[in-house]
Amino acid sequence: MEINLKEKLRSLRLEKNITQDALAGHLGITPQSVSKWERGVSQT
Repeated sequence: MEINLKEKLRSLRLEKNITQDALAGHLGITPQSVSKWERGVSQT
């Protein structure tokens, strides 16, 4: 069973009505990192 991280992250974030900026702030990372995760550009 394969889990698609980018799709799962985006769907959960939208389900909870959280912006990329808010999620990034909560995680202590940049909004650009969240964006890259959701686009599948980076997984680190």
